[in-house]
Amino acid sequence: MASPDSHHADEDDQPGPGDLVARLSGIPSQVSRARELVTAALGRDDPLYDDVALLTSELATNAILHTRSGSGGSFTVSVTSSATGVRVFVADGGSDGPPCVCRTSMQSTGGRGLPLIEALSHRWGFTREAGSTTVWFELLRARVPAEVAV
Repeated sequence: MASPDSHHADEDDQPGPGDLVARLSGIPSQVSRARELVTAALGRDDPLYDDVALLTSELATNAILHTRSGSGGSFTVSVTSSATGVRVFVADGGSDGPPCVCRTSMQSTGGRGLPLIEALSHRWGFTREAGSTTVWFELLRARVPAEVAV
């Protein structure tokens, strides 16, 4: 996978008009509201639900802890679900530097959010413009041909 900071966004890497979108205050209690948006978009029975909810929580937490969103600002969560996959965008108030997939020590209590996004998603990236950062990820729905299904 290419380094996300070398990724250039294209039309598919932007929220669309059919997305479920919520603007949330940059406070910790809003992480659960971000998960509620995932529930509204997918339902708890969706096979991708657990991973999407986890990764959305990570991005919402990062927006609160590491950007200006957590200093009295807000962040926006957008969720798109289709027959081929799910895409989530979290746009925050921006920070001094780009998101970092930093490796942490075993004793660290934080710093695993973006490595988790990288490990579980099929594709992810970010854009930085006009003082804000949008981090997104995509999970694809696996198609199993009927003759293979047991």
